[in-house]
Amino acid sequence: MTAPIDAHVRLDNHPTHPSAVQAVVTGSQARIAVMALEAGGWSVTAPGVLVLARIDHEEPYWANDATTHLVAEGITVDITAQLREAIDEEWTWPNYPMPWCTRSEIREVSQQAQKIHDDIHHGHLLIHAHAHDGHTTVAVGTYLHRGGKSVYLHGEDHLRQIADTFDSPAQALLAFEKVHAAEMRPGPAPLTDTEREAIAARSVFDITTAKSAPAPAKPETVPIYLADAGDHDALLDTFLDAHGEFEKWRTWSDDTTHAIHESQTLRIERVHETSAHETA
Repeated sequence: MTAPIDAHVRLDNHPTHPSAVQAVVTGSQARIAVMALEAGGWSVTAPGVLVLARIDHEEPYWANDATTHLVAEGITVDITAQLREAIDEEWTWPNYPMPWCTRSEIREVSQQAQKIHDDIHHGHLLIHAHAHDGHTTVAVGTYLHRGGKSVYLHGEDHLRQIADTFDSPAQALLAFEKVHAAEMRPGPAPLTDTEREAIAARSVFDITTAKSAPAPAKPETVPIYLADAGDHDALLDTFLDAHGEFEKWRTWSDDTTHAIHESQTLRIERVHETSAHETA
């Protein structure tokens, strides 16, 4: 039987990213859990806080997979109810270009795409050039490990695949230029929206700030005669900013301000110097 480790992991939805997962690790042996999560693709964003943000939106699935491995090592893991709901949810990509794939096969394709993304992000895969073939982004690059193989990449985000390999960067670039000379651009392609969102979710943030923000106050309905007068000038200015068809006019007496519609058929009158509950 595996001896328990003094490390506790609490998994929850990311505070801002719709599918990312956040792990808060505590305990005298927390480093063991942190190292295990990092090996699984989680990123440290603050002391004792890690985030799993992927380009295939499969974070709940892989968070559950991480839970299995952590528990097997004797680490206590708690999963919030809302994250458990996301883990149990069944979903598929709409209009997936490989409809013959099973759910597990789709996940395998996206896992390979995730590895390519991570290799580029961490500088293990150097992209020499990219182009658009009329349908999607293609690129050519060389691994700085794995024997230094050069690769031809096809697709974006969770659909990016290695379509061909070459023994040298020169061979890869010549083959790429032969097909995409007119559209060929140096370096990697601009980040997709999905890639930017994943990178932003992995950015360092203050967990105490994210968790301690007060819940939005619920609107309260009160009788009109009990309502506070509020800042009518600010309210009028806000209305005018949002409705360009109204123009603000101050009358000669300074007792009132008018907002007049461009059609000259609608008018708002702001009466100044009145008490909160005066009839005017």
